[in-house]
Amino acid sequence: MFCPKARVTSTAYETGNGINPLALKATQPTIRELADLCLQHLAQNPEQLAEFMAHSGLDPTSLRGMIGTAGFARGLIDYVVANEPLLLAVAAGSHLKPEAIVAAWAKLHQREG
Repeated sequence: MFCPKARVTSTAYETGNGINPLALKATQPTIRELADLCLQHLAQNPEQLAEFMAHSGLDPTSLRGMIGTAGFARGLIDYVVANEPLLLAVAAGSHLKPEAIVAAWAKLHQREG
């Protein structure tokens, strides 16, 4: 994006009339990207990964086999959205708003319903 003055951020630009906000739409992660972010967070937090594995009934071998499948992505995102502290941690770690994660989750379930 072109900004006529270097001190102006990409969220606003300066005109002769003052500062006008741009109507930028935040990009929403794909389901696969979101599942990867969730799994990355769990991999960096062994206690939370163990809780997920216990909840899902997966052992390390079956977990490795499920990674990358659509069913695993849906289940992992369901698990994260259902656990608010985990949702907030994943959002913070991936620089996403929790609302973006929940919106992707809602869109996923909208397609199913």
